[in-house]
Amino acid sequence: MTSSIDPVQNLAQLIACPSITPAEGGALSALQAMLAPLGFSVERPVFSEAGTPDVENLYARRSGNGPHLMFAGHTDVVPVGDEGAWTVPPFSAEIRNGEMYGRGAVDMKGGIACFVAAVARHLEKNGALKGSVSFVITGDEEGPSINGTGKLLEWAKARGEKWDAAIVGEPTNPDKLGDMIKIGRRGSLSGTVVVHGVQGHAAYPHLADNPVRGLVTLVDSLLYPVFDEGTKDFQPTNLEVTTIDVGNPAVNVIPATATATFNVRFNDTWTGETLMAEIHNRLDQASRRHKLRPGKSEPVNYDLNWRNRVSHVFLTHEEKLIGTLSSSIEKVTGNRPQLSTSGGTSDARFIKDYCPVVEFGLVGKTMHMVDERVALADLETLTQVYERFISDFFSQKT
Repeated sequence: MTSSIDPVQNLAQLIACPSITPAEGGALSALQAMLAPLGFSVERPVFSEAGTPDVENLYARRSGNGPHLMFAGHTDVVPVGDEGAWTVPPFSAEIRNGEMYGRGAVDMKGGIACFVAAVARHLEKNGALKGSVSFVITGDEEGPSINGTGKLLEWAKARGEKWDAAIVGEPTNPDKLGDMIKIGRRGSLSGTVVVHGVQGHAAYPHLADNPVRGLVTLVDSLLYPVFDEGTKDFQPTNLEVTTIDVGNPAVNVIPATATATFNVRFNDTWTGETLMAEIHNRLDQASRRHKLRPGKSEPVNYDLNWRNRVSHVFLTHEEKLIGTLSSSIEKVTGNRPQLSTSGGTSDARFIKDYCPVVEFGLVGKTMHMVDERVALADLETLTQVYERFISDFFSQKT
């Protein structure tokens, strides 16, 4: 029997590696040991950037005559949290009642384990691929995502790599395997509003200027009115205030500054640039109509700082990729998957600039939770879906 053909064994090896972001933890070495016997050439570039941890990544390719299919994902995992709350050690890959427990079981070492097994089975049955398959695997998806997939794709492109389609193995299914394919993602934009006041005694407000009053006005302008009602393919744009802070330990002191941080998940009504302009406009208008302090006519003194990089909205229209995957899922599971753009961001936001990309993996109910786990039956089913997809994708004429 071909090595790596069993997704359960593959996943057990990956879970056993404590690859908490940004540590490699042995996970990429385990994956390399699975892929090399299958005829993949494997490289593991490390990327760096000032102020961020170095991150090791993996690029593996088995070449053939035909289209080039990318499978993308990450071996890094989030911290385990309260280890004492787990019913099994979080890196033990223990099996109980038909489920394997461990950090990364569904997000997303399980998807990687299944795709490796699918490729191994296809090669065992057919001896070769009618095209090329590459693995684009990062150790930086759960972290700042600076030294991971984005740089790995740039590195590979500079070496002459091109792809025709990509699947990201994130856990896309809400309830059962076959529920959902992600064919796009909303964009993400984050910022911080800092309102500047004048510190003073709470009993003498006329000698001070309370920035909290101004911040309340500005935040309200971001929350109402709604940005849009949604589009055919996307949910309504939504802004959430995630922190409000004045850093003030004293109850009788008016603070000097007040800060609010927000995140917006936006649809294709907006670009990053137009959304930034809208937020600026709302804050400017709100700062001028500030009426909370009687007798104060000056506008609210504020700064707006954008955080991180904008993740742009995208939607995949490639029928061969979407249709072939949908058909493969239906043939194996009996379910016709919903095509969705719901949820947060993923590394598909980088891949979209290189080739059409969709996401499909395991059921995500326990991702990031204590006792993260996956049904062994789902590992087998997902492997069968991936195997059928590989066969059908390469069998079609381009």
